[in-house]
Amino acid sequence: MLYYLFEYLNQHYDFPGLRLFQYITFRTSLAVILSLIITTVYGRRLINYLQKMQVGETVRNLGLEGQMQKQGTPTMGGIIILLGILVPTLLLANLTNIYVILMIVTTIWMGVIGFVDDYIKVFRKNKEGLAGRFKIVGQVGLALIIGWTMYFNPNIVVRQTVDEASVSKATAPMVLRQKGESFYYTQDVKSTLTNVPFYKNNEFDYAKVLKFLGPGYEKYAFMVFLAFTVFIITAVSNGANITDGIDGLATGTSAIIGITLGLLAYVSGNTVIADYLNIMYIPNSGELMIFAGAFVGACVGFLWYNSYPAQVFMGDTGSLAIGGIIASFAIMIRKELLIPILCGLFLIELVSVIMQVSYFKYTRRKFGEGRRIFLMSPLHHHYQKKGYHEAKIVTRFWIIGILLAIITIITLKLR
Repeated sequence: MLYYLFEYLNQHYDFPGLRLFQYITFRTSLAVILSLIITTVYGRRLINYLQKMQVGETVRNLGLEGQMQKQGTPTMGGIIILLGILVPTLLLANLTNIYVILMIVTTIWMGVIGFVDDYIKVFRKNKEGLAGRFKIVGQVGLALIIGWTMYFNPNIVVRQTVDEASVSKATAPMVLRQKGESFYYTQDVKSTLTNVPFYKNNEFDYAKVLKFLGPGYEKYAFMVFLAFTVFIITAVSNGANITDGIDGLATGTSAIIGITLGLLAYVSGNTVIADYLNIMYIPNSGELMIFAGAFVGACVGFLWYNSYPAQVFMGDTGSLAIGGIIASFAIMIRKELLIPILCGLFLIELVSVIMQVSYFKYTRRKFGEGRRIFLMSPLHHHYQKKGYHEAKIVTRFWIIGILLAIITIITLKLR
């Protein structure tokens, strides 16, 4: 909203400083600050309200040190994160940008699913919450919206270099560019290209998965892209949900991921920097940096109350939304195949649960007694069982998250 107000004032009045709102970096800085204010200042009021409404966490006794002391801690604090994301985005971002629209839809969509789950747990006294199949339906529904829009919306394109032989046959506008002493043509086109590490030119075309079908295989690229989108959004949102098990773990890890995605969005949306670094340029995607700024500010601000010992838990309202946001954001800037590295902690946590459950069921069938790989899953509980303090576990996981973020950025330059 403020974006349009200052845009109008800049066009009709000669006030000093109005041009600052045209800069993405300035609006991103404001988004971070505003998000921090909302989550820290108004977060305290929301926590007090949750306590008044007796919206407390019901803790099962799993034999973890200090676990039962968390009984009754306010949950559904993810509402604080959602407000910290949505308010700055609505005020400072260009709301006609298709990427921003999709991220707002993602935040609200996944937030509602998580809120319903928490509501059933807290007010209906059903510890299981929303049935798993309904969560999956919601995640798949969002993935279909994201995938369909990314594939068919005319405003979502990538800039590609066109060889001289194709210039005369081109139907879309061409732009002549210069790099050093050489000249080349570029064109903004619909494409199923994405970035992938450890691959030639760091680019991969989803359509080539079906190359074995022979001529005309490109027309099935949509199905492949949609399948990847469904898998990524479902996996990452569930991974974030599982990681939210001890104070500050999911929030801090998500902030690190958000900073990385914000930087990648800015680079991918800046034609000069993208050309200099020789990475895929995605027109208009730079506006996502404002959303990323709000996301990081909301996560860091929430840590004020969620760090050990936590005064509030985000609940599924926050964790499902965070996972959906990260997955959708990565898909939009075409970095979704970097998620196994960038979101490596989410992946490890999710895999540890799958391994534990699968091995337990297998050994119970074979030996009549279930056996375990870890002392307890997810993995952070394994280290709790080994006697590590949860604050130390969280700090070390954050360090690993920072290393994974650095590796993610480095892989984009590997040829």
